[in-house]
Amino acid sequence: MLYNQRMASFDTASVQKNVLGQALETCSVDPMTGFFRDGCCNTGPDDRGLHTVCCIVTEEFLEASARLGNDLITPMPQYGFPGLKPGDRWCVCAGRWMDVYKAGAACQVVLEATHEATLEVIPFEVLLQYAVIPKTLH
Repeated sequence: MLYNQRMASFDTASVQKNVLGQALETCSVDPMTGFFRDGCCNTGPDDRGLHTVCCIVTEEFLEASARLGNDLITPMPQYGFPGLKPGDRWCVCAGRWMDVYKAGAACQVVLEATHEATLEVIPFEVLLQYAVIPKTLH
């Protein structure tokens, strides 16, 4: 299904909340992320992978993810995927983030930009252990 068809089939603007119960914030526009490639970790019925965890990837995370079968390093332009490098923010599948966490290579999570659906897969207490502290609290 094409990007515009996916967007037309699900209105993301009015219903998306983060794991804190607030409006979902943007994860990244450089690189452009999200299942809908709108910069947010929005989800909808077509998102079977649950691309809802806004994380800041590390080399360790990327390598572990690749070992577990999900190469996030190699670009795939046909899917609008630029390939990631350490420091990039990306909407990762909740199940994949949890797999990498169990392998001991989890990366930081931006709670304000992580969709509430993530809580179906990852306990809030685990997310808190990897949460980035917002600049407003520094």
